[in-house]
Amino acid sequence: MFEFHWPWAAVLLPLPLLLRYAWPLRPDQADEEHLEGQRQTLLHPRLDALQAAYPIRRPRLAIGGWVHRSLLALLWIGLIAAVMRPQWLTPYTEISSPGYDLMLAVDASHSMDALDFTVQGRQVTRMQVVKGVLGRFIEQREGDRIGLIIFGSQSFVLSPLTLDRHAVQQLLDGVVASIAGQGTALGDAVALGVKKLRERPPQSRVLILIADGDNSAGGFAPIEAARLARQTEVRIYVIGVGSTQEQIPIAEDGVIKYRDDLTMNEATLEEIAKITGGAYFRATDTRALEEISTRVGQLEKTEAQARTAFIPAPLFRWPLGLAMLALLGLGLFPEGRKRFVRGP
Repeated sequence: MFEFHWPWAAVLLPLPLLLRYAWPLRPDQADEEHLEGQRQTLLHPRLDALQAAYPIRRPRLAIGGWVHRSLLALLWIGLIAAVMRPQWLTPYTEISSPGYDLMLAVDASHSMDALDFTVQGRQVTRMQVVKGVLGRFIEQREGDRIGLIIFGSQSFVLSPLTLDRHAVQQLLDGVVASIAGQGTALGDAVALGVKKLRERPPQSRVLILIADGDNSAGGFAPIEAARLARQTEVRIYVIGVGSTQEQIPIAEDGVIKYRDDLTMNEATLEEIAKITGGAYFRATDTRALEEISTRVGQLEKTEAQARTAFIPAPLFRWPLGLAMLALLGLGLFPEGRKRFVRGP
């Protein structure tokens, strides 16, 4: 399919005619053009013989003037057509299979470096537990569209909803604590996830939130964002990461320190899940992923969708080439334009 990307540029086509009427020739120039064929400027005693030997070929001058005007018009039309950006649109159809729309919101604040988990007798950070939990979950979601949000002091979309779950897995593996700032914008993360999911069909909007319940930054309160999710029919399944012990070890500047401000706030996380009709789980529970998968499987899948996009191929080279040929013609035939002969 052919189209002009900027068709409004066609209004420039009559500009030369408008300029000719806006700035007409001066009277002396008009008289010179009218009397050009009548004025004799060469004085010779045998003028009749000279004119007979070298006759004035006026038709050739008239034809030359017509060719010159035609080349000028062709040059202008070619330039304007190139500015209008002609392009050929090739349709491309993408068909997506039925599935769920799952947005993962992962806490990447400084508290995710806390060492309050033990795996096979070795202390591990909360972030390591999150990567293990979500890694297994992503592998099981074949056919689902998965997106990834990370949040610290601010929230960022690391990956939009995509069927390429391996790409999401690689992005998740590269996340480290404090990559999004030292604070925790829990409410902003929920609001951002709702914003990205509200464009999808309402039957399969799922946000999986992985956090420790703390909220120390951002413009949205967690409960306020949860109410917003309920209004847009987004279900939030929450995975709590952390412990409730008073002193929690964390590595800071290569030294293990014990802090009392890293305790997980389970009450906030449970309230978020309750408001949106989801559920709350602990990251240490091996059955959490199976339960979330079962809950998600009970939802209605998004129907298969066919989306057609048009890929443009620019064609401006053709009218631009035509304009260049017209310009070349004007350079090859410079005498095609009538010359004004001025008197003394």
